Amino acid sequence: MKKELNLLLWMGAVFLAVFYLPLGNPVFNTAIDATLDLSKWYAREHVVLCLLPAFLIAGVISVFVSQASVIKYFGAKAKKWVAYTVAAVSGTILAVCSCTILPLFSSIHKRGAGLGPAIAFLYSGPAINILAIILTARILGFELGLARVIGAVLFSVIIGLIMAFVYRKEEKARAEEQLNFPDVPESRPLWQTASFFFTLVVILVFANWGKPEAGETSGLWYLIWHLKWYITGAFGLILGVIMVTVLKLKSWQVALAVAATGLTALLFHNPMISMVTGIAAVSIISLFDKVPESENREWILSSWGFTKQIVPLLAIGVVIAGFLLGSTHDDVSIPGVIPNVWVAWLVGGNSIWSNLFASLIGAFMYFATLTEVPILQGLIASGMGKGPALALLLAGPSLSLPNMLVIRGVIGTQKTLVYVVTVIVLSTVAGLIYGMI
Repeated sequence: MKKELNLLLWMGAVFLAVFYLPLGNPVFNTAIDATLDLSKWYAREHVVLCLLPAFLIAGVISVFVSQASVIKYFGAKAKKWVAYTVAAVSGTILAVCSCTILPLFSSIHKRGAGLGPAIAFLYSGPAINILAIILTARILGFELGLARVIGAVLFSVIIGLIMAFVYRKEEKARAEEQLNFPDVPESRPLWQTASFFFTLVVILVFANWGKPEAGETSGLWYLIWHLKWYITGAFGLILGVIMVTVLKLKSWQVALAVAATGLTALLFHNPMISMVTGIAAVSIISLFDKVPESENREWILSSWGFTKQIVPLLAIGVVIAGFLLGSTHDDVSIPGVIPNVWVAWLVGGNSIWSNLFASLIGAFMYFATLTEVPILQGLIASGMGKGPALALLLAGPSLSLPNMLVIRGVIGTQKTLVYVVTVIVLSTVAGLIYGMI
């Protein structure tokens, strides 16, 4: 009876929502446009070049990096200063956003990383993105860039320690289990696994290297951006060599995959088509690898597992974020149900409320890698205080509504709430202190 009543209530709620759709309301229609625009932009600019490589990297951690190795650096057997140091500086090599870090976080957590170091890694990945830090200093000023670096590094450690303390009983039981794990020897030399992992990371970083500031036609940033697809292609070739020498895949199959990827690059001049072709080719030859006891098939299946777990939740989060907060990217700015002018008005000055609101907006709004800087530039021009600006920078890149939905699926509702609230509170306090300096 209860099940039937719940079904009736859901059917009634959906009917009423459709019946009273405010289709003639311009705010509603604009919010729908913003939702569709953000979804389209996210699909075009973020999924192929960011998420797909990230899923492969997560699969590498899950399959090729032994549980003993993860525990050695992030688990109960690791020295705390080592675990938190490694986690806190991880963002300097991972040019990722709050969503791209999720499969990596999920992977190391499942492999046995302690909650504290895993959360420090989750926060630091997007927050200490070296590209974003440089862009912040160049466009918003050295002072704000430096404050962002200091705040992000400290926050990753503090938030991790807080989470470890709050759930210390649970972590103690987990640690006792890990101390009884036998030391299993690595199936291959560490340098081979490391070269495989970092080659994929470099491909991810350079494929997403941000466009330089308008009018800039010189300097290292511009040079790397100008050559980024050649660099990405070169590391793609290195990946091919690794697949033959380390993964022991058939050389003719890898050569065929490289040729197919290169051919699409020459024919279409569209990096997304080449990336999809390359990932599809790698997946196919790895899935059909018939070498006994091969980990290659398991690698792709593990990556697919992360994809199934994360993508649906991200899609729901992007739709909700677009409808409520609008779509802001590149030169596009379409308001959602919550008008942008309200946001600018609420984050002026340096009061507790303006810093808290900036942290809340940053926490729930989705920022792709580097996009928080031009968005913040526009808000500062509209009267945003420097304290709320830092609060948004510390809360925004590491959190988003899609991000929260996925984290909840990995560590549960309660831990997710504690993590989110901790980030928002610390960002608010940091903004207040910075605004008073």
